[in-house]
Amino acid sequence: MGVPQQAPAGTAPSIGAAAGRIDRTLALTDSVSRLRYVSSRGASSRLDALERLGIHRVRDLFLHIPHRYVDYSHVVPISHADVGSEVTVVGTVDKVELKRPRPRLTVVELFVFDQTGVLSASFFGQPWLAEQVKRGDKVALSGKVEFAYGFKRMRAPFHEVLDSDASASAYRRVLPVHPVGEGITTSWMRRIVSCALADVGDVTDWLPAPLAARHGLMTLARAIREVHFPQTLATAEQARKRLAYDELLCLQVALLSRQALELGDVRATTHKTFGPHTDALLAALPFSLTDEQRCAADQILADMAAPRIMNRLLLGDVGTGKTAVAAVALAAVADSGTQAAVMAPTSVLARQYAEKLGPVLDAAGITWALVTGATPAAERAETARHTAAGDLCVTFGTTALLSDDIAFARLTFVVIDEQHRFGVDQRASLRRKGAGADLLAMTATPIPRTLALSIYGDVSLSCIRRRPRATAGVTTRVITPENLDLAYGSIRSAVASGHQAYVICPLVDDADTGDSLGTDLDDVPESQRSRSAHVRSATSTLAELSERIFPDFSCALLTGRMSAAEKDAVMEDFRAGKVNVLVSTTVVEVGVDVPNATVMLVHDADRFGLATLHQLRGRVGRGDWPGEVWLSCAAKQGTPARKRLSALEHTADGFELARLDLKLRREGEVLGYRQHGGITLHVSDLAADEDLVVAAHEDAQEIFAKDPSLASPGFRPMALEARDRFGAYFEELDRA
Repeated sequence: MGVPQQAPAGTAPSIGAAAGRIDRTLALTDSVSRLRYVSSRGASSRLDALERLGIHRVRDLFLHIPHRYVDYSHVVPISHADVGSEVTVVGTVDKVELKRPRPRLTVVELFVFDQTGVLSASFFGQPWLAEQVKRGDKVALSGKVEFAYGFKRMRAPFHEVLDSDASASAYRRVLPVHPVGEGITTSWMRRIVSCALADVGDVTDWLPAPLAARHGLMTLARAIREVHFPQTLATAEQARKRLAYDELLCLQVALLSRQALELGDVRATTHKTFGPHTDALLAALPFSLTDEQRCAADQILADMAAPRIMNRLLLGDVGTGKTAVAAVALAAVADSGTQAAVMAPTSVLARQYAEKLGPVLDAAGITWALVTGATPAAERAETARHTAAGDLCVTFGTTALLSDDIAFARLTFVVIDEQHRFGVDQRASLRRKGAGADLLAMTATPIPRTLALSIYGDVSLSCIRRRPRATAGVTTRVITPENLDLAYGSIRSAVASGHQAYVICPLVDDADTGDSLGTDLDDVPESQRSRSAHVRSATSTLAELSERIFPDFSCALLTGRMSAAEKDAVMEDFRAGKVNVLVSTTVVEVGVDVPNATVMLVHDADRFGLATLHQLRGRVGRGDWPGEVWLSCAAKQGTPARKRLSALEHTADGFELARLDLKLRREGEVLGYRQHGGITLHVSDLAADEDLVVAAHEDAQEIFAKDPSLASPGFRPMALEARDRFGAYFEELDRA
């Protein structure tokens, strides 16, 4: 055996260097309290400030990336700072003035000069700047140039005081601006991040090199440095792309791992399709399936007949006929001699499913029952007995289906409507009642493909875009609260013609900060909302309408806080026409079908996402009469809140609105899953990173095909990274 050749100097790291890098990598999970400039815990410590921002570990700090950058790399002389342009200038402070034009308003004005000219900068509500910035200081200002009072000026520019002897290279750089909060400034955040990078930033890369090379991604250590302190704006975006891909790939790995844990080693049921029950059901439907509905049904039946467990998501806008497609799948279950469970998020919707599909199932010879929280004890016990014995084929219900008293003899097919409204543990609990059961998730909330892949992971998609029959349509108008008489007049005309109306409010009562369904008032970012001090509640609005606006009409209240029996009673009265105006929260958002309702008024509409508003307006115009929707918003014309709502006036395409909603809000806010155990992404932007979402999804599928347990040395670091980032998915399964 020959003597091993020594590697040339510089071609391989030493044992000490490698060990040091491993130590630095392990430090990512350490508390940020280990870092320089992070003081010990106290009433005003920077540690507390960081933790309020969700930064608990070193890894959290590195992933707390800047939300914007100030490009000081291209500094122009003041004389070349064109009016209307976004520029950076560097000059000397000549004068600092603190002004108080009116009570509680302060303005600090700086006059800055260089060898070519003079520029003024105004800062509002920051009186301390008059003490921090002195005459003779060298400052850099970045912002939009205006012209007023004979001077070029900037309003509230980003500024930094420079060392008086700093060279040009010292400030010709890209400056990161991190999100900060009370107790920590952008300058301190930069200092802390800089020291953390110096101490533990040289970390090992968990991403397999072939994947990084396939997508042209920079190394992890470089990406962390460049995203915080980039050489150029281009390298900052390249670094963000690497970190976004990491986040999306870890999410896909977590989703696939979760599915593997949910299903375990169970075997799939091979369903019989196009048997006598399916033929009878198709004949019993009062209409023929459209081409899109037939295509979706064929995809679902093909999955059910395959020797693998189905995991399919059926996307369909309001009124596209998803229920009819699901009925075909239920008939295949009957043909297979097994059982199905259909779980809806509300008792109102569960009962509606039973009322719509019940007669069709009866005509096809398929037995069924309904179980909700309002089901009488004797009836529930009878249903439970027949379900356990296998006598019932289809059981409709709410989360009541998860109760221990509801057991199935052979559950092979599960339908979950509006799946994102249920927690991971709830979905897993229902599937565990039938080992290897196929899953069909349905949603009337249009979801962009990138969002569907990110939330549901290993899921096949079926989509129905067109309504099977043309309705009379819906007209949507945005109004201010001062013009509510227009909406009230529309409601009066509708009731006079024998029709009905909805009035939607964001709160249940005036003491609330969020409605009973968990939709809080920060569902839409502040920049996209009006600044109305008073937010409407359903209880106070009901009183106003009953006593002052519509004293001759029958008005009723429907909220999520009511018992199932109370909600069912109110909806039954509304369907029967005993109630003229239904005042409600978003509990009517999904599935409620009263064709006689033709008008809807939504108070404080800017408090809701576009997807939610689109769902709400789908409650009217469902029959032969045109619908009118009035969106009340205190914001003025041209404001972000008003511009966002104007999209609803111009398009009825739910998928187009969903794409716009995703651009304006975080993915968890679009789906409303923050209160259900979902995890909002921090680095990636699903609206802009569609290519990364698809790439991460395909890469994760390929990885799991090679190594489903991720036990090989090349994939084990990835498994640990995914669990560290998205451990909540696994924790919910552990609890379940």
